[in-house]
Amino acid sequence: MTWRGSTTVSDRIFASLVYLLPLLDVVGFVGRILIVTDSFISPLVNLVATPLAPLLSIYTGFIPLIVFFALFLLVVRNENIAHFIRFNTMQAILFGIVLSLIAIVWQYALAPIFGMGLLTQTLFNAVFLGTIAAVGYSIVQTALGRYAEIPTISDAVYMQVR
Repeated sequence: MTWRGSTTVSDRIFASLVYLLPLLDVVGFVGRILIVTDSFISPLVNLVATPLAPLLSIYTGFIPLIVFFALFLLVVRNENIAHFIRFNTMQAILFGIVLSLIAIVWQYALAPIFGMGLLTQTLFNAVFLGTIAAVGYSIVQTALGRYAEIPTISDAVYMQVR
């Protein structure tokens, strides 16, 4: 936790902006599948995806990998940047890593087994809603100048950011 007023407004804004990356990841991975299968959650996916559409068109190919390395090396490892910004950047990166791992496991292990049935819809809905909830909570806490404590993710972040 930070003391009241110990983070500046610019720190809060920069720390909140990095949470766009997990939103781009979840809409890119889960959003395509849920929109195609006409899920009951498709309106929520569209609500999140519509404002992000310009960024989604750019955030393809090797751009996510370049952004990852740039943020990790230039922000997280740079001790001249405020701890608050570095913490939130690393937390957003870890959200993206978790989503990437889910995508890999789905693509190579679960998709051939389950196809596009009810279980798949439930899994994607849970991943999408969980990511939206975690990112929303993190953005609100960051905007208030507090550290967003998410049990396992924040512990891993604290190990990386000193």
